[in-house]
Order: sequence, then C-alpha cells, then structure tokens
Amino acid sequence: MKITDVIEELKKKYPGKNILLNNRQNCTEILCEIEPTSSHPSFSTVISVIDKTEAHYHSVSEEKYEVLKGVLALTVDKEKLVLNVGQTYMIKPGQIHEAEGNETWIKCTSKPGWKKNDHHKVKK
Repeated sequence: MKITDVIEELKKKYPGKNILLNNRQNCTEILCEIEPTSSHPSFSTVISVIDKTEAHYHSVSEEKYEVLKGVLALTVDKEKLVLNVGQTYMIKPGQIHEAEGNETWIKCTSKPGWKKNDHHKVKK
C-alpha cells in the first residue's frame, strides 16, 4: 500500500478528519473517521482503505460496507463474496468477517457506533 499517497488523498477529501493506520510497520488498512462514535453513539462512519483486514466479529454492532473504489473480496462466515464499486453488504452481529483488496476504498457504517470492546479478533 502506498501509505503516504493514501493519507494525502484522504486529507484532501476529508479535511480535518482523524486518520488511523492499523499497523505502522505493516499497514494493511487505513481508516478515516468521518462520523466518529464520540459524536453520536447510535452510529459511526469511516472510510477504510483496505489491502487486508483481520478476521473479526462484533457482538453488538451491525456494519454496512459500501465499495467506493476498487474491488473487495469479502468473506463472511466462510462465504466468499466479491463486491464492486457501488455494491453494499450488511454484516450482522456475530458474523465473522474479513476483507481483501488492493487499496480498495469502502464506506463502513456501524450501528451502534464502533467501539473497541465490540471488536473481537478471530484466530485462524
């Protein structure tokens, strides 16, 4: 992933928004908080630029993925899906999911808003 280029593009499109890297040494996902949970606990929205996410699930929150740029290979409860620009997918609480792309941009809306203690990593 071209981290610097992605961050610069996010800063231009979403000025003043918080940008997070999942791992500074081996970055596979960059998040830009458009509407953070702290602003309204009932939902949150991030732009996520994905090469690969770790398998995980949420006990409480439901997520809607919408592909903005690129192609997303999404696995939900072992079912493999391919989403193209404009396509969406709803991930329900308890569903184990992970995604792969090539600097694929998605809009992820979480209801209620995303919280760290509701993000459970799954070991393969």
